[in-house]
Amino acid sequence: MEISPSSEFVVQFWGVRGSVPSPGKDTVRYGGNTSCVEMHVGGKRLIFDGGTGLRMLGKSLEPLQPIEAYWFFTHYHWDHIQGVPFFIPAFAEGNTLHIHGSAPEGATMQEHFCDRVLHINSPVPFKEIQADLKYYDLVCGETMMLDDITIETGRLNHPNGAMGYRVSWQGHSAFYCTDTEHFPDRPDENVLRLGRDADLIIYDAMYTDEEYHNQKTPKVGWGHSTWQEGVKAAKETGAKRLAIFHHEPNHSDDFLDTVEVEVKDTFDGGFLAREGMIVSLT
Repeated sequence: MEISPSSEFVVQFWGVRGSVPSPGKDTVRYGGNTSCVEMHVGGKRLIFDGGTGLRMLGKSLEPLQPIEAYWFFTHYHWDHIQGVPFFIPAFAEGNTLHIHGSAPEGATMQEHFCDRVLHINSPVPFKEIQADLKYYDLVCGETMMLDDITIETGRLNHPNGAMGYRVSWQGHSAFYCTDTEHFPDRPDENVLRLGRDADLIIYDAMYTDEEYHNQKTPKVGWGHSTWQEGVKAAKETGAKRLAIFHHEPNHSDDFLDTVEVEVKDTFDGGFLAREGMIVSLT
């Protein structure tokens, strides 16, 4: 999709699956690629995470080159970086990629991206990257401005840490809330703050409540939430729409169809994210 006009705020899903890619006949409708979301905000292109969905985003951008994009990482587990070595715009001269994130303690974002995200795991030599890469170290909890776009950050409850992003522009907002696990005894104050009155919350709802609390294979402490908790968060924050995201790799299309019916029955603005889906907030 070409970048939207400067008067629009549009979200497109390129990868909606969690943990590991899950291609196959049972995941065709929702998609099997891992986390990657694109936002077109006021004439700028924002990219969130670099899972395997990033490859398809890169292919769509190839005929539009040269491009400029602002790239934000929640964290660096494999399902959020696997697509980075296969992102076509990174290998074309004339493109500019502004890379944002919070690196592990002791490293800058540039060191972390070059030495760990790309160097160790990439089959492609780093010298092949021809785009102009610019790096920005974010402090979780702080707010940054991108011209007239406000980007707020907050810590999410996930093993090794993760950062949520709220993007606000001209009275519209989207909260990218993955990967996170709800607290059993209280609301997550960061989720409430970043999700307040949002037009859209993209929420990590990898499990159902039944799966999360299953006595034989409980998911407590794994760093992910449930669709029921996502609905609760949407209602608590006053959000208009809720995108259930980061689908469990073993959840088939039929299973997710059933979940979507339940989500819509409990929250009017709720739906399940699908690869290729476009949501306009203006």
